[in-house]
Amino acid sequence: MERGALQEGTAMQRYELEAWLGDGHGLNEDELTELLDQANEIEERYPDPDDQAERAAALTAAYRLMTEPVEDVLADYGKQRSDARAAASAASAALQQAARTVVAEEKLSEAGFSRVAQVDRMSVRKWVGKRG
Repeated sequence: MERGALQEGTAMQRYELEAWLGDGHGLNEDELTELLDQANEIEERYPDPDDQAERAAALTAAYRLMTEPVEDVLADYGKQRSDARAAASAASAALQQAARTVVAEEKLSEAGFSRVAQVDRMSVRKWVGKRG
C-alpha cells in the first residue's frame, strides 16, 4: 500500500484509500469508511516501515472479504500459503543439495555459501554433515 508523502505511523486518509483502490472499486460510502477503519487498524498492527508488504496484503484481504465470497477468498489464500510452503520446501532441498556439492568441491566455503544463498552458516554446516 503506497502511502505517498504521508509518514509511516500516521492514519491513512480517505483520499489515500480511494487512490489505492482506484476506480470501480464497488464500495459504497459506509463500506469505504469501514475499510478505512480496517486500514488504520492494520497500520497499527504493522507499524514497521519494513512491514509494507504485510500491510498491503492485509488491506487487500480486507477489501476482498468485502467484495468477494468469503469461501473464495479463504480458499485462494489457503492455496497461496500451501504453494508457498511447497516452494520453500523445494528450495530448501535444492539448497541442501547445492551445499553438499559446492562446499564439498570447495567452490565456496561454508561462510561463502551462507552469504550467497542467504542462509545461516550453521544450517550449511548441518547440510554438509558437520553439525548434528
